[in-house]
Amino acid sequence: MTSPARPRTGPPAGHPAGGAAVLAELLPYRRTLDTGHTGHTGHGDFPDSFPAQLRQLAVPVAAGEPLVLTLPGFPCKSPNPAKVLGHLPDEGERLALRFLDALCARIEAVHPPGARVVICSDGHVFSDLIRVPDRDIDAYADALRAMIHDEGLTRLNVFDLRDVYGRRLSHDAKRDLVHAHHAPALEALRSLTRSDEPTRRLYQGITRFLFEDSASFTGTRSALQRDCRRRAYGVMQRSRAWGDLVGAHHPGAFRLSIHPQPRGSAKFGIRLLDAPDVWMTPWHSCVLEHRDGRRELLHRTDAERLGRLVRRQGRPSHFVAG
Repeated sequence: MTSPARPRTGPPAGHPAGGAAVLAELLPYRRTLDTGHTGHTGHGDFPDSFPAQLRQLAVPVAAGEPLVLTLPGFPCKSPNPAKVLGHLPDEGERLALRFLDALCARIEAVHPPGARVVICSDGHVFSDLIRVPDRDIDAYADALRAMIHDEGLTRLNVFDLRDVYGRRLSHDAKRDLVHAHHAPALEALRSLTRSDEPTRRLYQGITRFLFEDSASFTGTRSALQRDCRRRAYGVMQRSRAWGDLVGAHHPGAFRLSIHPQPRGSAKFGIRLLDAPDVWMTPWHSCVLEHRDGRRELLHRTDAERLGRLVRRQGRPSHFVAG
């Protein structure tokens, strides 16, 4: 992926004005399943093809206010050791965080009040469903905050369930509150999965992740598939519930997503790093640095076959191609 940190001295002549200028900075990195389109952004995308996003940007841009972009994601590392190097953030998260901070800097070049990304870390929302211990999710989120601080990424901050419900309630109690007050009905979600193509693809993608990450399952393959399909609906319910909570706490924010989003969606899918699979993220993979400096997200088993392990501050960080 092209770095968003290339030098800029201001909008070039003829650059679109207002919210369209901001959207033009995001379009080259749109995460999408759309195919068969070509154009200046690689997807054939232009700002006027995204009226929902232009509406989201219109008010703060017109008021000359800083932009807030919310990004649910960065939950925890996959529990599958064939995918990742451990349970703490590594080079993948570091590069993704630097990408997001640099993207905000580029937005500031066309919208001087600036922008910040609120990373809405959602691991605790569904940790029981993805079967990752809450202590690992706490450690991941705390390390993420430390990484943001240590890298000097002043345009980013982290928001999680602890910011919603404090630290006195148990994680189970917080999840129960999220589900009870914000989750959509299961039957309505099942119906939407059958009738809406993007929802169906999301369901399939989550089911695949759950299946791949169930390394310790001792039953039959068919039993695991049934279990993963059931849990996938639960993850989707709570993900939607988390989206409602994020919207309530950050009204008027521009809504980013780590999942592919079609044109016309209220959310804007954003890539964080180059990956061969459009669904892949730093927390389901690790980084392979190629000889030409390009960084790619791959599953650990693929990356270690192609490169040697690099450690940072005593911890496994990424692979460098041999």
